[in-house]
Amino acid sequence: MTVEDLSPWITVPAALLLVAGALLTLVGSLGLLRLPSFYTRMHGPTMGSTLGTACTLAASMLVASGLAGRPVIHEVLISLLLALTSPMTSVVLMQAARHRARPE
Repeated sequence: MTVEDLSPWITVPAALLLVAGALLTLVGSLGLLRLPSFYTRMHGPTMGSTLGTACTLAASMLVASGLAGRPVIHEVLISLLLALTSPMTSVVLMQAARHRARPE
């Protein structure tokens, strides 16, 4: 099966998920530019990248499952690793910023 043979029941939701993922990532990136302090700037990209990547991975699962003719769940591993590492990275960055702002 090729991409041209995919059903509209797969391509339309996949396209909507890709657009939603791109918009969420864009909003998170704009939050990085617009928000006033470091701590508030950390929230936008973290949430935007996590939700945007989740939408993109869901679209990838739909298309891969449609092409293979069976459920493909390899992207679940990627989303689990992202869900574990993204918040941990944000916490470490915020702790480092709090440590630097602390008076000696």
